[in-house]
Parts: sequence; structure tokens; C-alpha cells
Amino acid sequence: MRLAAPLLAGLCLLGLSACGDTVQQKPISHSLLEDLIVAPYPVYWLGASFQGMAVTEVVHDPSDAFSVSYGGCLQGGQGACVPPLRVVSSPDNSFLPGGSAPTEGRSIRGIQAVVAQAGRAIVIPTDGIVVDIYANDARVAAAAAQTMVPINALGSPEAPLSARQPDTGFGATPLPSQIPSPLRPLR
Repeated sequence: MRLAAPLLAGLCLLGLSACGDTVQQKPISHSLLEDLIVAPYPVYWLGASFQGMAVTEVVHDPSDAFSVSYGGCLQGGQGACVPPLRVVSSPDNSFLPGGSAPTEGRSIRGIQAVVAQAGRAIVIPTDGIVVDIYANDARVAAAAAQTMVPINALGSPEAPLSARQPDTGFGATPLPSQIPSPLRPLR
């Protein structure tokens, strides 16, 4: 009996651990959040959590865009995660997606936005940037569009957004990684 109780407790713990999430989300590092704060353009987010979903990933990609993801992976896993909600702030305001996909224009917080994928994707040109919201649910995307604020500038949820600025020329400027090294004579 003395051996059975610890053995039973060990089996219960083993059984409970099998129910856990196999892709463990690590806390967001402070250095990534600091990158959002010191960015040279407004970077939008929804706070540390939104509708019960915590920030699970912050990415600063080679195009200089910042992506803030909320909630655990719906599909994929580590390295290829599709979260329930993602907010992307891109400094390239020369391009508004749409193409041949069915879209609709909608006024969101005083700005003419592009809504696609049955409301699950919203593109908002504001100030000198473009904010993209991607969600698995149209209601979540719409709520995010009303709530988003810049982490590095003053802003209030539901307040009117700044008007779209003329093309900043960001898309025509090569990224540092695209500039070749100067030629030097061989020695």
C-alpha cells in the first residue's frame, strides 16, 4: 500500500503532463518590446492581452515591419504558427493589398480601410504606415481595428486615426541588406 500511493500519484502526474501544450510559448523578451517602443514610426498593438489572448510573439522582419501576435497557434507550430490574431505595422505605405481578391472599402475610425476575407483581414492606411489585422474571426478583427493603439506614440482606443500620408518612398529605398558592399581592388 505504501508503494502503491506514490506509484499512483506518479502515473497521475504523467497522465496530466500528456495533456499539456506540446509547443510551449516563451514569454516575450523585453528587448523585443523595447524595439517596438523605439521604432521610428508608429507601431500598433492591442496591449499585453486582447480578449483573453496574450501577446505570444513579436517579430521585426527584414522589411522593417513589426508583427504582434495574440493567442496560441491555431495551425502549425513553432516557426510556422498561425495565431488567432496578428497586427502588422508596415512603414511601406505605397502598397495597399487587394488585387483581384474580393474586398470592400469601409470607414474605420475616420480612415478608408480595405476589408477582405469576409472581414477577417483589415488593412488600414494611417499616418505614414499601413496597419494590417489578420484574425480567424471577423468580429475579433473588427474589435481589434477599433482598439489598436500605437505602443510608441499617444493614442486612444476608438479615437479617430491620423489621415493617410502621401507615399513616403519607403518601398523605393533599398534595405541595408540590399545595398552591395563597395568594390575594392584585389591585392
